[in-house]
Amino acid sequence: MTARVLDGRAVARQIYEEVGKAVSERLARGGSRPKLATVIVGEDQASITYVELKQRNARAVGIESEDHRLPATTTTDELLELTERLNEDDSVSGILIQQPAPKQIDMRRVIFALDPVKDVDGFHPVNAGLVALGMPDGVEPNTPAGIVELLERCGVAIEGANAVVVGRSNLVGKPTALLLLRRNATVTLCHTRTRDLAEHTQRADILVAAAGRANLIGKEMVKPGAAVVDVSTNWEGGHQVGDLGPGVEEVAGWLTPNPGGVGPMTRAMLIKNTYEAEVRRRP
Repeated sequence: MTARVLDGRAVARQIYEEVGKAVSERLARGGSRPKLATVIVGEDQASITYVELKQRNARAVGIESEDHRLPATTTTDELLELTERLNEDDSVSGILIQQPAPKQIDMRRVIFALDPVKDVDGFHPVNAGLVALGMPDGVEPNTPAGIVELLERCGVAIEGANAVVVGRSNLVGKPTALLLLRRNATVTLCHTRTRDLAEHTQRADILVAAAGRANLIGKEMVKPGAAVVDVSTNWEGGHQVGDLGPGVEEVAGWLTPNPGGVGPMTRAMLIKNTYEAEVRRRP
């Protein structure tokens, strides 16, 4: 068996086209143009490159963007001051504060200070709580939302499936489990300390590997025909790898490339969340 590709790049292009059309139609009706404000603290080149890519994605669909660069010596209070200004700026639909930030920044305080409506990452406790409770208007975190969107658009049946999420982070593992549960999967949440991890993964119709440990999931741990989503970014010998070991593509029915699977979906869902943030502010 050779796994079919869960092509995040192709599905992301579909989402950009849909958002671009929605923005154009909104403007034609006399509606406001969405705007994304990005914030970077420090000179981390990977963060700078990633944010510039997000800005290009936004502009390509008609969403305005503005960039705020703060020095690496910025204090938490200084970042909070900028956050409050962006909260109060009526032209800003969504705020993205790129992480990781320098160690002196208390990101918990910063995230709590964000206007939940403008929190396009879905990290604010109000949004996390709404998502956990299955209530409307909660902003779904970009990567978990992208995972579920990718599965659905590629024709992977979620309802009734046995889904196993390996990884319990607040950013990916837990919310992914919640979003799959909302779509009526039967979900098991595992992690690197789970006893006999293979016993769980071998039953999974949908397997999400998000533990951040290279080669954690071997091909013998995968159910034949399963849909396997490899989320993690690990580095070995200067190359990006996920959590999957060699040969998984010989067993799985569907498989994300890494890179090129979940990453493009994360950015696409950020752009979609920015548009939807403006719709919530000004229906």
